Order: sequence, then structure tokens, then C-alpha cells
Amino acid sequence: EFNPLDLILHLDVYLDLLVTNYGTWVYAILFLVIFCETGLVIMPFLPGDSLLFIAGAVAAGGGMDPVLLAGLLMLAAILGDSTNYVIGRTVGEKLFSNSSSRIFRRDYLLRTQDFYARHGGKTVTLARFLP
Repeated sequence: EFNPLDLILHLDVYLDLLVTNYGTWVYAILFLVIFCETGLVIMPFLPGDSLLFIAGAVAAGGGMDPVLLAGLLMLAAILGDSTNYVIGRTVGEKLFSNSSSRIFRRDYLLRTQDFYARHGGKTVTLARFLP
């Protein structure tokens, strides 16, 4: 029985099969997954990092063009990060204006800003290498 959610959450497992069955459409699927994983705040559960390794292995085996794959996935990540920045820039402050919010509390924001002012560079760099 086909389960679309299983396919999305475990795309890295099905990638070789998708390349065989859908060919060049897989580039669009991978672009979309990486864009959503990096660019949409509510999508960090997508298999971005593991998917990159599997896609690289499939490309190394001749299933995909590695240069095209690398270019598209870099573009997807850059556009996704830029989209995430714009979302945070336009909506971020508004989320913290409600004083009765349990999740988006102003003191959380101020503590986070203070932390990044002191440790931002090393935190962002190290975070890319941690799960």
C-alpha cells in the first residue's frame, strides 16, 4: 500500500527507485524538498542532510548528473535560507508582540538576541555540523 507521508519522510530510502521511475523529475523533487527543509519554518522534519548524501551516492553511481545536482541543491538551499530570513524578518517581531503568548515570549527573544550577540558566529558555524 502506497503511503505518501512515508515517501516524504523517507525520501532518502526511495531515491534510487524514484530516479529509475521518474528520471529528471527527481531533480525537481529534490529541489523542492531541500528548499522546503531550509526555507519553511514548519518543515525541519524533512530528510535534508541524509538526502544529500544519498543523492550524491546516486549521482556518483551514474544515476544523476552530479554537476546539475550540486548546482540545483545549492540554489535550493540558498533560496530556502533567504525565504526563511524574509519570513523571520517580516513576521518575527509580530509574533512576540502578544504578551500572553506562552511560546513567543518577549524575554525569550531578548535572551536569544543577547546569546547570539555574544556567541553568534561560532554557534551558527557549529550548528551546521550538529543534528
